[in-house]
Amino acid sequence: GVQLMNSGGGSVQAGGSLKLSCTATGFTFADSRMAWYRQAPGNECEFLSSIQSDGTSHYADSVKGRFAISRDNAQNKVYLQMNSLKPEDTALYYCSAEKFTVVAGRDCVPYYGQGTQVTVSS
Repeated sequence: GVQLMNSGGGSVQAGGSLKLSCTATGFTFADSRMAWYRQAPGNECEFLSSIQSDGTSHYADSVKGRFAISRDNAQNKVYLQMNSLKPEDTALYYCSAEKFTVVAGRDCVPYYGQGTQVTVSS
């Protein structure tokens, strides 16, 4: 079946950096638009960034200039480099695929794998 295995989260101080990874299996990764989402307690599932199969990327205003998405089609991986982290970036982070979304209504749902927790302290 489809799996989206998220890793790389952790606890950092404000201003620090983390790089998240997502390993995808069970579908044709190279043809799939991939995205990152996050959800903090009490908040809706928030779109962060997406990357198309040709590398074209898009960012939410909240992370533009601080986060960078990339992909490695040979290894079926998508990454999210997060710099200049802020306490408000604290959330559970998920990657998502075009045909295998983690978004259900207002929530991010771990249909294909657990999210990875990012905690930023001030």
